[in-house]
Amino acid sequence: MEQEKQGKKVSLDKINGFIKGKGEISEQNISLTLLNNYMPYAMSVILSRAIPEIDGFKPSHRKLLYTMYKMGLLLGPRTKSANVVGKTMQLNPHGDGAIYDTMVRLSRGHEALLYPLIDSKGNFGKYYSRDMASAASRYTEVKLDKICQELFCDIDKDTVDFIDNYDNTQKEPSLLPVRFPSILVNANTGIAVSMASSICSFNLKEICETTIKLIQNPNFDISKTLLCPDFPCEVDVINDKEALKQIYNTGRGRIKLRAKYKYDENSNCIDITSIPITTSCEAILEKIIDLVKQNKIKEISDIRDETGLHGLKITIDLKRGTDAHILMKRLYKMTTLEDFFSCNFNILLKNKPVVLGAKQILLEWISFRKNCIIRRTEFELNKKKRKLHFLEGLEIIVLDIDKVISIIQQTSKENEVIKNLMLGFSIDEFQAEYIADIKLRNLNREHILKQMKEKNDILEEVKELQEILRNKEKLSSVLIDELKEIIKKYKKPRNTTIVFEDSKEDNIGYETPDYDVTFFLTKGGYFKKITPLSLRANSEHKLKTKDKVIQKTEGNNKSDIIFFSNKYQVYKTKGYNFNDSKASSLGDYLPVRLSMNENESPIYMVATKNYDGFLILFFKNGKVSKINLSAYITKTNRKKLINAYSDSSQLIGMCYMKENGKYLLESSDCRKLTFDTSLLPVKTTKNSQGVTVFLLKKNQHLKKFKQEKSFKNSEFEAKKIPSPGKLTKKNQNRNQLKF
Repeated sequence: MEQEKQGKKVSLDKINGFIKGKGEISEQNISLTLLNNYMPYAMSVILSRAIPEIDGFKPSHRKLLYTMYKMGLLLGPRTKSANVVGKTMQLNPHGDGAIYDTMVRLSRGHEALLYPLIDSKGNFGKYYSRDMASAASRYTEVKLDKICQELFCDIDKDTVDFIDNYDNTQKEPSLLPVRFPSILVNANTGIAVSMASSICSFNLKEICETTIKLIQNPNFDISKTLLCPDFPCEVDVINDKEALKQIYNTGRGRIKLRAKYKYDENSNCIDITSIPITTSCEAILEKIIDLVKQNKIKEISDIRDETGLHGLKITIDLKRGTDAHILMKRLYKMTTLEDFFSCNFNILLKNKPVVLGAKQILLEWISFRKNCIIRRTEFELNKKKRKLHFLEGLEIIVLDIDKVISIIQQTSKENEVIKNLMLGFSIDEFQAEYIADIKLRNLNREHILKQMKEKNDILEEVKELQEILRNKEKLSSVLIDELKEIIKKYKKPRNTTIVFEDSKEDNIGYETPDYDVTFFLTKGGYFKKITPLSLRANSEHKLKTKDKVIQKTEGNNKSDIIFFSNKYQVYKTKGYNFNDSKASSLGDYLPVRLSMNENESPIYMVATKNYDGFLILFFKNGKVSKINLSAYITKTNRKKLINAYSDSSQLIGMCYMKENGKYLLESSDCRKLTFDTSLLPVKTTKNSQGVTVFLLKKNQHLKKFKQEKSFKNSEFEAKKIPSPGKLTKKNQNRNQLKF
C-alpha cells in the first residue's frame, strides 16, 4: 500500500526515447501531481498577484506605493525611479523589471489612469502606443501624486492590519485605508489562473456622490448619479442603458468606445485625436493600410502617425470629393476606432474572488471604510484616555508641588522614586512615571494649570469619539464629510463624452454596389471574379502550367463565398472583397489571400446570400453526408471555421444543391449505383460522417460520382439505401469469362 502511494518505479531502459542506465523515474497520478504542484501556484496568482482587493490595488501596486510613502516621497522632491525600484524589492521579490512596469502604468506620464498616483518626470511611454516604450529607470524621476494623501491618511492609527513581508524582515499593510472608492476610480485589469478581472474607471466626483447617496439609502438607484464610465482617453462613450444596468447590477457587460476626430477642410484631411483605451495607434494604422491594400477603402490617399509632444494624432489624407463623415462611419465599423471595453468586476473579498456589480462594490467599500474609521476612532480614544489619565495625576499633585520635590530629593535610590510618588499621592505607576518625567522648569504652578485646562478639551473630544462608536448615524456622517472633502479637493470634469447612438444615422454610409458576377476556382488555388460583360469579351482563361478550372458558379458582388479546404476547414468571405478581374489574368491566390495554413488549398466553393439548400459530401468508404448550408452561418464575422466536414474517411468530392437530385456513384470494382438525395437524412452538424449509401466489398472503395441531370441509367437505381449497386453488362461478361 505504501509503495502504491510513493509510485511504481520503472527503469528508463523500458521507456522509448530515454537512454539506458540514466536512473529511474516514478509513475505518478496526474491528478495528484496537479493538486500538489499547480494548485498552490494558481492560488498564489489569484490571491497575491492578479486580482485587486477592496482598496483598489493589487499587491504589486500596494507594495510600490507604500515603499514610496516610507521613503518620504509624498511631500518631498522627486527621486530616481531606480532608487524606488531597489527599495520596493524588499517587499516585492518579482524583480526590478516587473516593479518598474507597475510604476510606469501608475505614472502621470503614461496617461493610462484617470487619476494618476505617481508624479513623474521623463519618458514613461504612452498607453496608446505599443512602440513608444518608457525610458530606463535610471533616467526617470518620480514622487507620489497629491491624491496619494488620501490613500495613506491615518495609516499609522491602526486603521488596517500589517503583515510580514516575504522574508519576515519588515511589515507592510494588507490594505490601504483609502478615503474614496479608488477601486472604481482607476481602471484595473488582470489575468489569473482560470479567471480574470477587468474594472473600468468612473469619474471621482460621480463615484463619491453616488457613495454618499448609498450611505444615506442602500436601496438608491446609482444610475441617477453614476452616469457612465469615464476613461483617461477623451473618447465618446455610447450610452447603452441596458449595458450600464447590467454592469451596475452584475459587474459584467460591455461599454462601446468611439474615437474622436476633426475634419480639416483646407487640407482635406481627418485628424484622429483620441482612440479607445483598448487599442493602439499602430494597430489602427496597420488595419487601415490593410483595408486600402484590399481596395475595401478607396477614399484614402495617405495616412501617417503625427503623434508628438502635443499628444496623439493620426492624419488621414482624403481623395477629392470624399465625404469625411461617411468615411469615418465605415472606419468605425471596420477598425478598432470603435471598440468595446469588456467589464468583469472580479475582486478579492476576505481572500475570496467574487464578481460584484458596481453598486455592491460601493456597499462593500462603505463597510470597509467604516471599519477603518472605527479602528481610527478607537486608536484616538485610547490615546486621549491615556492623556486624560496622566492629567488626573497632575491634578492630584498641583496643590502640593513642594511635596513632589521633597519626595524626589529624599529618595536615595533612583529606582525608588516612582514607588515613593505612588505612596505619597496615591497614584498609579503610569501617573507616577509621567510626573517623574516632567522637566524641572515645568514644575511650576502656571504650567501645570495650563495642563489642567487642556483636560476639559480632552473630555469633550473623548465624548465625541465615544459618540462616533456608539451612534451609527454619527459614523455615517463622518464618512460623508470625508467624501465631500474629497470631491472639493479633487473633482474634475469628465474626460469622455456621453453620446447617444442613432441607428438611422449609423446606417447612412457607403453602399457596396451589387451586380452579377461569375466565380471561377482553379485546381492550383487561384480565384477569379469576372463580370458577364468582361466574360463575353474574352472567355479564354489564363492559367499556370498544368493548372485548370475545377469550378464555375454564378453569384453576386455581395454574395458570401464559402471556400472548403483540403484540411477540413472553411474560409468565409464576401464577393466584394475581391477585385473584378478578367479571364486573361491569373486572379487571386487564395492560400495567401485567406491566410491558409501550410500545404492547405481550396477544393470547393459555394456562393450564397441566404444559405438555403444543402451540401452533399461523398466519402471513400461509401458514406454520403447531406448537410444544411445554414450550418455554416455564424453570429459573428468569423472568417475561419474548423471541423468543416468529417475527417473519418477520405473525401471524394462535394456538391451544393438547392433542391434534391440524383447522383451516379461508381466503386473501384466497377459497380454503379444511382440514388436520390431525398433518401438522405439532413444533418445540422458540419462534421457529420453521413450515412452508408454504397455497400462496398472488402478492399473496395468509392471511386467517383456525378450528378445525373437526365436520369437514363435506371438499371442502377436504388429504391432504398444502403445498396450494393450493380455491375454493368460489359463488366458482367468480363467477369464471367475470367471465371
